[in-house]
Amino acid sequence: MKKSGGTSGRGEVRARLKDRKVRTVSSRRWLERQINDPYVHAAKSKGYRSRAAFKIVELDSQFRFFKKGARVLDLGAAPGGWSQIAISRVGPAGQVVATDILAMEAIDGVTFLQADMLDPDTPQMLIDALGGPADVVLTDMAAPTTGHRATDHLRTSALLEAALDMADATLKPGGAFIGKVFQGGATGELLTRLKKSFATVKHVKPPASRAESVELYLVALGFRGGRPT
Repeated sequence: MKKSGGTSGRGEVRARLKDRKVRTVSSRRWLERQINDPYVHAAKSKGYRSRAAFKIVELDSQFRFFKKGARVLDLGAAPGGWSQIAISRVGPAGQVVATDILAMEAIDGVTFLQADMLDPDTPQMLIDALGGPADVVLTDMAAPTTGHRATDHLRTSALLEAALDMADATLKPGGAFIGKVFQGGATGELLTRLKKSFATVKHVKPPASRAESVELYLVALGFRGGRPT
């Protein structure tokens, strides 16, 4: 993404907060990063609910998993940035169902269901809302970070595994699964499972992911159907 005309590489003039003395160092850094982040400004100008919307834009531009008329399931969807992109790309003939254990403000064209992903009745409820099996299952979920990289990786991998369970239950053959992992990618056992379930599995860091972030995205294409034995 291009920077605005007033900035240029390392010599860019960065905005500063007037009330920085009354803030903690960490909150001050976060706010300054938000102020100077071109993706934050672009998200606001386009009406996206989060800068994370650009991550799924970039991933889809590379792998083309959104098709017109497709059924998309967005797990842990709040605040809804990925659902906004999904519905814009599948069009009015498509269907996007977003689910989260938290409430989410409505998005035009998106069906939202507040549900616990671990509830055994949830997969069928989501398939019913989609009108059939999903073509794409998305998840940008991550566990709250602890600051301990190995712990954070394991906790987010557990969420990814739960999302993959949902994908196994709701995806149609040939479908795609896109989910967040932390640096190091999917664990050995989970990666083995993914490679059995999908024809292609890639780890990707889209440009919209901050350089200092340890997040990666898993893109699995060509669902073979059914859980591996």
